[in-house]
Amino acid sequence: MLSRKEIRELAAFQVETRKECALSFYFQPQTPQNKSHREEAILAKDLVRNAMLHMKQNGKNNGMVEDLQQILQIAENLHGNQARAKAIFACRSKHIWKEFDLPPNLPATKIAANHRFHLKPLLLMLETPPKSRVVLLDRKRARFFDFQDGEIHELVAMFRPLPHRGRGDGWHGYDGGHSERSVNDEAFHHFRSVAVHLKEEAEKGKWEKLIVGCLDTNWRDFETQLHPDIKKCFLGRFSAVPEMSLEEVREASKGVFRVNKEEHRQDLVHRVLSHAKSHTRGVTGLRRVLRSLELGEVRSLLVADNYLARGVECTSCGRLDAHLVRYCALCGHSTRKLEDIFDAMVPMIVRKDTELVCVRNQELEDVGNIAALLRFRSASGNHQMAEAS
Repeated sequence: MLSRKEIRELAAFQVETRKECALSFYFQPQTPQNKSHREEAILAKDLVRNAMLHMKQNGKNNGMVEDLQQILQIAENLHGNQARAKAIFACRSKHIWKEFDLPPNLPATKIAANHRFHLKPLLLMLETPPKSRVVLLDRKRARFFDFQDGEIHELVAMFRPLPHRGRGDGWHGYDGGHSERSVNDEAFHHFRSVAVHLKEEAEKGKWEKLIVGCLDTNWRDFETQLHPDIKKCFLGRFSAVPEMSLEEVREASKGVFRVNKEEHRQDLVHRVLSHAKSHTRGVTGLRRVLRSLELGEVRSLLVADNYLARGVECTSCGRLDAHLVRYCALCGHSTRKLEDIFDAMVPMIVRKDTELVCVRNQELEDVGNIAALLRFRSASGNHQMAEAS
């Protein structure tokens, strides 16, 4: 998985002249409509042609045509590969060519050409679920799986046979009651052994989150055996029996992640809007968010899926402004217009270790499709907010 350090290095890059260009290419594999797998190659060719046309119109050809041709060759060889997505960042004039294999969770295949690399999809990749342990169990068996980046691998299972029960219940039903207690005791020890195994694995750092698949009746008995530290790692549960296929386990686990992620996103939206209304640890709107990013206040940045906003950037100090002013309010130097100010925000987001979350929420649309949950609210930030309001 791509690290923040690598993203930080990409975010620090910026071309110096109008003739240069930073190319960003994202390839998202698709389910082919026929056996020829040609749809992705055709899409890549169209994207390359449009990018070339854009560069000619803007007088940018400083090695970019060669980079685009190389990207096209790679894209044509990727068709039909459903396992991984790919990102390429190139600037021939600065001898930069970086390729990354990614989980297949990109929004779409696209090319971006600008004076910075387009890194929003990479930041969203940092939302990819951490390495997780999936356990399927009933009263006598447990299967364990490694789950990460949408891929799942089965590990060694645990099996504890229940005691044999005779045909009759014995004198006055004594043997029946005794057998039932024995079966319950064996199930108890089985659940306890699974819980101990999970705790030992977690202490060794083998996984970060836990997903459980079992019937409701077994979950009540198993949950009581989990250590409090393991319960903190619990991500969710789905109804299952140990005989489920590997593909069924993978899809059920992905469903747990989707529900958990959506709940986290909606909870963030409500928290941010609540804090913003009370003028505490929340801000909304591009200008307020920019100021909070500059001050290092932002903990989580929330944006709409297709967020796009114009702005300006100071050519001297790099300060960003949501207003299309000709001169920087901080140093007085001239500014340049940005069709998408978000790419210029990326270095600040990465440098400050800010969480980026894409959401679909009507309430967020009503406040400009961008908001932030703050770590703190500085005195200077309060003063600037008062001036902006």
